[in-house]
Amino acid sequence: MKRSITFAAIALATIAVTLSFTSFGIANDQLVLGSPAPEFELADQTGELHSLEDYRGQWVVLYFYPKDETPGCTTEACEFRDNIFAYRDLNAQIIGVSLDDVESHKAFAENYSLPFPLLADLKGETSMAYGVKTRMFGMTVAKRQTFIIDPDGAIAKHYQTVKPEEHAQQVLADLKKLGAGS
Repeated sequence: MKRSITFAAIALATIAVTLSFTSFGIANDQLVLGSPAPEFELADQTGELHSLEDYRGQWVVLYFYPKDETPGCTTEACEFRDNIFAYRDLNAQIIGVSLDDVESHKAFAENYSLPFPLLADLKGETSMAYGVKTRMFGMTVAKRQTFIIDPDGAIAKHYQTVKPEEHAQQVLADLKKLGAGS
C-alpha cells in the first residue's frame, strides 16, 4: 500500500512539474489579473511597428483571433469597427492580433474598413506570451481571446470565451465598469 501511494505522489508531482514548464503553465503565471501584460513589438497592416508601451496612459483592448477573412473573425472585427467611437470616448485603443502576415492584414483591413491596428504575430511569440497560441485544423493560430489592459499596462480583464457577434458590446460595458473614460 505504501509503495502505491509513493508512486501516485511521484506521478502527480511529475505531471505538475511538466505543466509548469509548458506554455500553458507559464502563460497562466503571467496572466493573473493585475499583473503586467506581456510586452510586444509587432507590425500592423501598414508595416508600422506597435508596442504595448506605445499605449501607456490609455486602455487597450488586445484581441487575438485565428484568421483574417474567416466568418467569426470578420464578425468580431466589424463589431469592434462599428463601435469605434464609443471605444475612443473611453480612451480605449482596439488592437487585433493574429499569426497572419502584414499583407493579409492589409487586405482584411481594407476589405472591411477596419480603423484600428491588426498586428502580425508571424513567429507566434506574442500569442505564446499571452497563452493563446494553439493548433487548429492542422494550422498554428491564435485562440479567439481578448485582454483588457489598463492605462498602467496591467491586465484588467481576460475573456477566454468570446462570441464574435456580442463581444464588442460586452467589452464596452466592462470597460465602463472598470472606470474607463472617467
